Amino acid sequence: MTISTRLNALWEYANPRKFLALTERVLPALWVLTAITLVGGLVWGFFFTPDDYKQGSTVKIIYIHVPSAFLATSVWFMMLVTSLVWLIRRHHVSALAARAAAPVGTVMTLIALITGAIWGQPMWGTWWEWDPRLTSFLVLFLFYLGYMALWEAIEDGDTAADLTSVLCLVGSVFAVLSRYAVYFWNQGLHQGASVLRAGAVSGTDTEEKVSNVYAYPLLLCLLGFGLLFVTLVFYRTGTEIRARRIKALIARERANG
Repeated sequence: MTISTRLNALWEYANPRKFLALTERVLPALWVLTAITLVGGLVWGFFFTPDDYKQGSTVKIIYIHVPSAFLATSVWFMMLVTSLVWLIRRHHVSALAARAAAPVGTVMTLIALITGAIWGQPMWGTWWEWDPRLTSFLVLFLFYLGYMALWEAIEDGDTAADLTSVLCLVGSVFAVLSRYAVYFWNQGLHQGASVLRAGAVSGTDTEEKVSNVYAYPLLLCLLGFGLLFVTLVFYRTGTEIRARRIKALIARERANG
Protein backbone atom coordinates (compact mmCIF):
# COMPACT_ATOMS: atom_id res chain seq x y z
CA MET A 1 0.00 0.00 0.00
CA THR A 2 1.46 3.37 -1.05
CA ILE A 3 1.67 6.41 1.21
CA SER A 4 -0.97 8.24 -0.82
CA THR A 5 -3.33 5.29 -0.48
CA ARG A 6 -2.82 5.22 3.27
CA LEU A 7 -3.43 8.96 3.52
CA ASN A 8 -6.62 8.64 1.49
CA ALA A 9 -7.77 5.87 3.82
CA LEU A 10 -7.03 8.12 6.79
CA TRP A 11 -8.93 11.03 5.26
CA GLU A 12 -12.02 8.84 5.08
CA TYR A 13 -12.40 9.28 8.84
CA ALA A 14 -12.91 12.99 8.29
CA ASN A 15 -16.42 11.85 7.42
CA PRO A 16 -18.41 12.25 10.67
CA ARG A 17 -20.32 9.00 10.17
CA LYS A 18 -17.17 6.96 9.66
CA PHE A 19 -15.47 8.69 12.59
CA LEU A 20 -18.41 7.90 14.89
CA ALA A 21 -18.44 4.30 13.70
CA LEU A 22 -14.72 4.01 14.44
CA THR A 23 -14.99 5.49 17.94
CA GLU A 24 -17.93 3.27 18.82
CA ARG A 25 -15.79 0.23 17.97
CA VAL A 26 -12.57 1.23 19.72
CA LEU A 27 -13.76 3.23 22.75
CA PRO A 28 -14.68 0.23 24.96
CA ALA A 29 -11.22 -1.28 24.49
CA LEU A 30 -9.56 2.11 24.97
CA TRP A 31 -11.35 2.70 28.29
CA VAL A 32 -10.21 -0.69 29.59
CA LEU A 33 -6.62 -0.27 28.38
CA THR A 34 -6.47 3.25 29.81
CA ALA A 35 -7.70 2.10 33.21
CA ILE A 36 -5.20 -0.77 33.35
CA THR A 37 -2.15 1.29 32.38
CA LEU A 38 -3.06 4.41 34.36
CA VAL A 39 -4.03 2.64 37.59
CA GLY A 40 -1.14 0.21 37.21
CA GLY A 41 1.41 2.99 36.73
CA LEU A 42 0.12 5.11 39.62
CA VAL A 43 -0.11 2.17 42.04
CA TRP A 44 3.36 0.98 41.06
CA GLY A 45 4.82 4.46 41.42
CA PHE A 46 3.13 5.53 44.66
CA PHE A 47 3.18 2.26 46.59
CA PHE A 48 6.02 0.13 45.21
CA THR A 49 8.89 2.59 44.79
CA PRO A 50 11.16 3.78 47.62
CA ASP A 51 11.43 7.33 48.93
CA ASP A 52 14.22 9.34 47.38
CA TYR A 53 17.28 9.92 49.56
CA LYS A 54 17.04 13.69 48.97
CA GLN A 55 13.38 14.41 48.24
CA GLY A 56 11.75 11.72 50.36
CA SER A 57 8.20 10.78 49.38
CA THR A 58 7.80 14.14 47.60
CA VAL A 59 9.49 12.64 44.57
CA LYS A 60 6.37 10.60 43.84
CA ILE A 61 4.61 13.71 42.57
CA ILE A 62 6.60 12.95 39.42
CA TYR A 63 4.01 10.33 38.43
CA ILE A 64 1.37 13.02 38.02
CA HIS A 65 3.40 16.14 37.31
CA VAL A 66 5.54 14.87 34.43
CA PRO A 67 2.72 13.17 32.43
CA SER A 68 0.37 16.14 32.89
CA ALA A 69 3.10 18.63 31.90
CA PHE A 70 4.00 16.53 28.86
CA LEU A 71 0.36 16.38 27.76
CA ALA A 72 -0.21 20.09 28.42
CA THR A 73 2.06 20.96 25.51
CA SER A 74 1.40 17.85 23.42
CA VAL A 75 -2.35 18.50 23.40
CA TRP A 76 -1.77 22.01 22.06
CA PHE A 77 0.43 20.62 19.28
CA MET A 78 -2.35 18.15 18.42
CA MET A 79 -4.79 21.10 18.33
CA LEU A 80 -2.36 22.94 16.05
CA VAL A 81 -2.29 20.05 13.56
CA THR A 82 -6.07 19.62 13.51
CA SER A 83 -6.53 23.40 13.22
CA LEU A 84 -4.22 23.45 10.19
CA VAL A 85 -6.21 20.59 8.68
CA TRP A 86 -9.37 22.64 9.16
CA LEU A 87 -7.87 25.77 7.59
CA ILE A 88 -6.51 23.82 4.59
CA ARG A 89 -9.00 21.02 4.03
CA ARG A 90 -12.12 22.37 5.82
CA HIS A 91 -12.89 19.05 7.52
CA HIS A 92 -15.31 19.68 10.38
CA VAL A 93 -14.16 16.64 12.34
CA SER A 94 -10.66 18.14 12.66
CA ALA A 95 -12.01 21.43 14.01
CA LEU A 96 -14.28 19.62 16.44
CA ALA A 97 -11.39 17.39 17.55
CA ALA A 98 -9.37 20.49 18.41
CA ARG A 99 -12.32 21.88 20.35
CA ALA A 100 -12.76 18.54 22.14
CA ALA A 101 -9.08 18.42 23.12
CA ALA A 102 -8.94 21.93 24.59
CA PRO A 103 -10.61 21.17 27.97
CA VAL A 104 -8.38 18.12 28.40
CA GLY A 105 -5.29 20.22 27.73
CA THR A 106 -6.55 22.92 30.10
CA VAL A 107 -6.98 20.44 32.94
CA MET A 108 -3.56 18.90 32.28
CA THR A 109 -1.90 22.33 32.31
CA LEU A 110 -3.64 23.22 35.57
CA ILE A 111 -2.59 19.91 37.14
CA ALA A 112 1.00 20.52 36.02
CA LEU A 113 0.99 24.01 37.54
CA ILE A 114 -0.51 22.85 40.86
CA THR A 115 1.67 19.76 41.26
CA GLY A 116 4.71 21.79 40.21
CA ALA A 117 3.98 24.30 42.97
CA ILE A 118 3.51 21.51 45.53
CA TRP A 119 6.75 19.88 44.41
CA GLY A 120 8.64 23.16 44.15
CA GLN A 121 7.86 24.43 47.65
CA PRO A 122 10.00 21.88 49.56
CA MET A 123 12.62 21.68 46.78
CA TRP A 124 13.05 25.37 45.95
CA GLY A 125 11.60 26.94 49.10
CA THR A 126 8.87 28.74 47.17
CA TRP A 127 5.48 27.91 45.67
CA TRP A 128 6.11 29.99 42.56
CA GLU A 129 9.06 31.45 40.70
CA TRP A 130 8.97 33.49 37.51
CA ASP A 131 11.07 30.83 35.87
CA PRO A 132 10.96 30.78 32.02
CA ARG A 133 9.24 27.39 31.86
CA LEU A 134 6.79 28.11 34.69
CA THR A 135 5.86 31.49 33.22
CA SER A 136 5.36 30.09 29.72
CA PHE A 137 3.19 27.32 31.19
CA LEU A 138 1.02 29.92 32.90
CA VAL A 139 0.64 31.83 29.63
CA LEU A 140 -0.21 28.58 27.85
CA PHE A 141 -2.95 27.96 30.44
CA LEU A 142 -4.39 31.41 29.68
CA PHE A 143 -4.33 30.59 25.96
CA TYR A 144 -6.31 27.42 26.66
CA LEU A 145 -8.91 29.46 28.53
CA GLY A 146 -9.04 32.04 25.73
CA TYR A 147 -9.39 29.31 23.10
CA MET A 148 -12.40 27.76 24.85
CA ALA A 149 -13.96 31.17 25.53
CA LEU A 150 -13.64 32.11 21.85
CA TRP A 151 -15.46 28.94 20.77
CA GLU A 152 -18.30 29.74 23.16
CA ALA A 153 -18.51 33.42 22.22
CA ILE A 154 -19.09 32.94 18.48
CA GLU A 155 -22.41 31.58 17.28
CA ASP A 156 -21.39 30.49 13.79
CA GLY A 157 -19.41 27.26 14.02
CA ASP A 158 -17.22 27.79 10.93
CA THR A 159 -16.27 31.32 11.98
CA ALA A 160 -15.44 30.08 15.46
CA ALA A 161 -13.29 27.31 13.98
CA ASP A 162 -11.43 29.84 11.80
CA LEU A 163 -10.67 32.26 14.64
CA THR A 164 -9.74 29.58 17.16
CA SER A 165 -7.40 28.02 14.59
CA VAL A 166 -5.58 31.33 14.23
CA LEU A 167 -5.41 31.63 18.03
CA CYS A 168 -3.98 28.11 18.14
CA LEU A 169 -1.22 29.12 15.73
CA VAL A 170 -0.26 32.05 17.97
CA GLY A 171 -0.44 29.99 21.16
CA SER A 172 1.86 27.37 19.66
CA VAL A 173 4.77 29.74 20.35
CA PHE A 174 4.12 29.39 24.09
CA ALA A 175 3.61 25.64 23.76
CA VAL A 176 7.13 25.43 22.29
CA LEU A 177 8.50 27.69 25.01
CA SER A 178 6.79 25.62 27.70
CA ARG A 179 8.53 22.46 26.56
CA TYR A 180 11.93 23.83 25.57
CA ALA A 181 12.35 26.95 27.72
CA VAL A 182 15.13 25.41 29.79
CA TYR A 183 17.16 25.00 26.58
CA PHE A 184 16.56 28.58 25.41
CA TRP A 185 17.61 30.25 28.68
CA ASN A 186 20.23 29.19 31.21
CA GLN A 187 18.56 30.95 34.12
CA GLY A 188 15.64 29.42 35.99
CA LEU A 189 15.07 26.79 38.62
CA HIS A 190 13.36 24.18 36.48
CA GLN A 191 15.58 21.33 35.32
CA GLY A 192 15.74 19.96 31.81
CA ALA A 193 14.33 16.65 30.58
CA SER A 194 15.59 13.71 32.63
CA VAL A 195 13.28 10.92 31.39
CA LEU A 196 12.04 11.78 27.88
CA ARG A 197 15.55 11.97 26.52
CA ALA A 198 17.53 9.39 24.58
CA GLY A 199 19.58 7.34 27.02
CA ALA A 200 17.93 8.75 30.13
CA VAL A 201 16.59 5.41 31.27
CA SER A 202 19.24 3.15 29.80
CA GLY A 203 22.03 5.28 31.20
CA THR A 204 23.87 5.70 27.88
CA ASP A 205 24.15 9.48 28.36
CA THR A 206 26.22 11.29 30.96
CA GLU A 207 23.66 13.91 32.07
CA GLU A 208 21.52 13.70 35.19
CA LYS A 209 18.83 11.08 34.79
CA VAL A 210 15.96 9.58 36.73
CA SER A 211 16.79 6.28 38.42
CA ASN A 212 15.24 3.26 36.71
CA VAL A 213 13.26 2.43 39.86
CA TYR A 214 11.28 5.63 39.24
CA ALA A 215 11.60 5.81 35.45
CA TYR A 216 9.84 2.57 34.55
CA PRO A 217 6.58 3.26 36.45
CA LEU A 218 6.78 6.82 35.17
CA LEU A 219 6.88 5.59 31.58
CA LEU A 220 3.81 3.47 32.31
CA CYS A 221 2.06 6.54 33.74
CA LEU A 222 2.98 8.50 30.62
CA LEU A 223 1.41 5.77 28.51
CA GLY A 224 -1.68 5.77 30.72
CA PHE A 225 -2.10 9.55 30.54
CA GLY A 226 -1.60 9.42 26.78
CA LEU A 227 -4.26 6.75 26.38
CA LEU A 228 -6.57 8.76 28.64
CA PHE A 229 -6.13 11.75 26.35
CA VAL A 230 -6.86 9.74 23.19
CA THR A 231 -9.90 8.14 24.81
CA LEU A 232 -11.32 11.45 26.04
CA VAL A 233 -10.73 13.17 22.68
CA PHE A 234 -12.46 10.35 20.79
CA TYR A 235 -15.37 10.48 23.22
CA ARG A 236 -15.65 14.28 23.28
CA THR A 237 -15.27 14.62 19.50
CA GLY A 238 -18.17 12.24 19.03
CA THR A 239 -20.18 14.34 21.47
CA GLU A 240 -19.30 17.51 19.54
CA ILE A 241 -20.37 15.91 16.25
CA ARG A 242 -23.73 14.88 17.70
CA ALA A 243 -24.23 18.31 19.28
CA ARG A 244 -23.52 19.95 15.91
CA ARG A 245 -26.09 17.67 14.24
CA ILE A 246 -28.72 18.51 16.84
CA LYS A 247 -28.03 22.21 16.41
CA ALA A 248 -28.41 21.90 12.63
CA LEU A 249 -31.69 19.98 13.00
CA ILE A 250 -33.08 22.61 15.38
CA ALA A 251 -32.10 25.41 12.98
CA ARG A 252 -33.72 23.55 10.08
CA GLU A 253 -36.96 23.03 12.00
CA ARG A 254 -37.08 26.72 12.93
CA ALA A 255 -36.51 27.72 9.31
CA ASN A 256 -39.26 25.37 8.07
CA GLY A 257 -41.62 26.42 10.86
